[in-house]
Amino acid sequence: MVTVTAMSKPDARDLDEDVLHQIEQRILWLGTRMVDEANRREPMGIKVGGHQASSASMVSILAALWFGHLRADDKVAVKPHASPAYHALMYLIGALDRSYLTKLRARGGLQAYPSRTKDPDVPDYSTGSVGLGAVAPLFSAAARRYCDDHFGDGPPARFFALAGDAELDEGNVWEAIAEPVTAGLGNFTLIIDLNRQSLDRIIPDIQETRLAGFFHNAGWHVAEAKYGRRLTAAFERPGGDALRNHIDAMSNEAYQELFKLDGDRLRDTFLRGADPAVGRALTDVDDQDLLGLLADLGGHDLSTLGDALDTCDSESDRPSVVFAYTIKGWGLPTAGDPLNHAALLTEDQIDDLRCSVELDRESEWNRFDPDSAAGRLCSETGARLRRDPFGSQPRPAVPARASQVVRRGTVSTQEAFGRTLTRLAAEEVGSRLVTATPDVSVSTNLGGWINKVGVYSHDERADHGGSEQLLKWAPAPSGQHIELGISEMNLFMLLGQLGLSHEHHGQHLLPVATVYDPFVLRGLDALIYGLYNAARFVVAGTPAGVTLAPEGGAHQSSVTASLGMELPGLAYVEPCFATEVDWMLCEALDRLGGADGESSYLRLSTRPIDQAPFDAAIARTGEQGLRELVLDGGYRLAETPVDGRPAVTIVATGALVPEALCAAEELDGEGVGATVINVTSPDRLYRSWQGQVRPALDAGRAIRRPSHLHRLIPPAERDRPIVSVHDAASHTLAWLGSAIGAPQVSLGVDRFGESGTIHDLHELTGISTGDVVNAALLAIYDLA
Repeated sequence: MVTVTAMSKPDARDLDEDVLHQIEQRILWLGTRMVDEANRREPMGIKVGGHQASSASMVSILAALWFGHLRADDKVAVKPHASPAYHALMYLIGALDRSYLTKLRARGGLQAYPSRTKDPDVPDYSTGSVGLGAVAPLFSAAARRYCDDHFGDGPPARFFALAGDAELDEGNVWEAIAEPVTAGLGNFTLIIDLNRQSLDRIIPDIQETRLAGFFHNAGWHVAEAKYGRRLTAAFERPGGDALRNHIDAMSNEAYQELFKLDGDRLRDTFLRGADPAVGRALTDVDDQDLLGLLADLGGHDLSTLGDALDTCDSESDRPSVVFAYTIKGWGLPTAGDPLNHAALLTEDQIDDLRCSVELDRESEWNRFDPDSAAGRLCSETGARLRRDPFGSQPRPAVPARASQVVRRGTVSTQEAFGRTLTRLAAEEVGSRLVTATPDVSVSTNLGGWINKVGVYSHDERADHGGSEQLLKWAPAPSGQHIELGISEMNLFMLLGQLGLSHEHHGQHLLPVATVYDPFVLRGLDALIYGLYNAARFVVAGTPAGVTLAPEGGAHQSSVTASLGMELPGLAYVEPCFATEVDWMLCEALDRLGGADGESSYLRLSTRPIDQAPFDAAIARTGEQGLRELVLDGGYRLAETPVDGRPAVTIVATGALVPEALCAAEELDGEGVGATVINVTSPDRLYRSWQGQVRPALDAGRAIRRPSHLHRLIPPAERDRPIVSVHDAASHTLAWLGSAIGAPQVSLGVDRFGESGTIHDLHELTGISTGDVVNAALLAIYDLA
């Protein structure tokens, strides 16, 4: 473990409140001005945007957390729309160069939302996708617990998520809260910026007590920062109970309507329908101070916030949530306006705000004077929270293969996957492997692996005879398989955080997940989120396609192959034979390390495949030569004589390779020669082609470097038509013809499946042997 700056958290009570208020106001100013500047740069023809009001509501929470609570190894996810305030804070504590303040939402500048891969001040988590950043630290805390249980305790770390109240509309938040894997994480705190507004409106029925009940029933500690010290003191005076009850009973719309009013009108509107005791409680409050008193919410009171956070620290065995009541647009002329989400301050309003923080146009971007109390506190906070990076991503010694070449019998790729993983458990790299599934471990062939390494639980549990069963289900801290509930969103959230364990926890893990292939789409948002964060993991989607015939259309996938090809940072492979699975899984695990590492997606099948054609390919090419071709994306699997006859190139992937081979034999009988190419990775084949084109475009000239596809189909064969067949959408391989310059018929699954035999479903979707033969004849005689 790389050491970090080890200092205890500060005591907020030791901090000068006036100094903190100065910093709070400077964060508000800089965050607001950054958005203003971004929208006054050279015209773009489109709105630049930014969120001055949403950022303002978070200013006090950020100040309370950073200056009065955080330790060096703590991790924080910041509300997406609070990005300007976050960057302003980072600038003040010396973690961001001044030049970036005028580059919000500009090329090479600060991103619209916090991004751990693209922002120069490197937030711990990206939070641009609403709801996902809110629970990412929760799963990161689960990953930290796993690392500590397996490799020894690292530096104490707490995990915080700062989220808007509207983010609680996202279903993934509640899935995460209810997930047993996240239970007992006393080092996690979710802070809700409860400003009662969403993008377009004041939320009419957001009831904190109801939401708090959900958290409480899930076993969470619930705290609140509802009212500041001024209002709390008013509640203690005669009539204070009535005053509090009246404010509590107000609708969100009625409360925020007060922000537009002043003087007698404010008082009259507030007291409308109130108990006469409320008016008596406010007798000593003059009109000028009334709005300030009524707007004194706990989410803008640094002391109240500090007290709430301290109560969360005392909870060692359950996660915490803090409901911090705030005002959207706090401190700005747009405070509480229902339409302030995208509103921008006018130039005059910016001038007034600049004056209020005692700056001018020459000094408006300045940090505090380093010799001032505020400057010293910022400098000390930056030094206290500075972390040393854990260094470059290690590359553990993953073997090139886990077992001998499989040459005989029939084996499905899903079965081969389970066998390979089980064998890797005995290798040196086995201790770094961790698997996860959404309650489908047995049905995705992880039984052997689980029997070998055990099921993970942070607490020792009685196995109730589980260790004596065929599947040894005996949870313990030493286990390496994490079983989640049936939530693919939670699976990918956990997978993404396990895949960042080196960066966040100093321990390199090799995370592998299995999920029913069609249900990759259920967790797609979280999968994309993990990839955007540069997390590294392996996911096996299995079983895939309509070849899972009897299960029916609800369990049959078609578009996942396209996703695998199109998502950045993800290498998609779809092997056919058992040894291909072995080679490709080992290579995928190896690619999780190193500076150029990436995640991988294996699309697998339950269809048993005869291994004899692969044995023949080994005999022709040699094991090492064939392995290189497999990893490059494909190889020539079979050929029938041409001898002056018409000829066709048949390209197949995964479970459809047998149909391609049978079609080649039938075509031979029809007087047509055929070459069968087994594409083990449409993704890598496509990347190889684009790798030839992109440099040529950049260089402005042709670069003669053949792609792997062009090596598989030599010039003499490029006048032949291509027939592609894939148990996925037909367009997945439809680009081959354009790459080669040949006519093509692309066969695939372009309709929803149903129950039946494999033969039935291949016929119904047009990917059977007969369909391949007919497509070849059509291509030769009608398209040529």
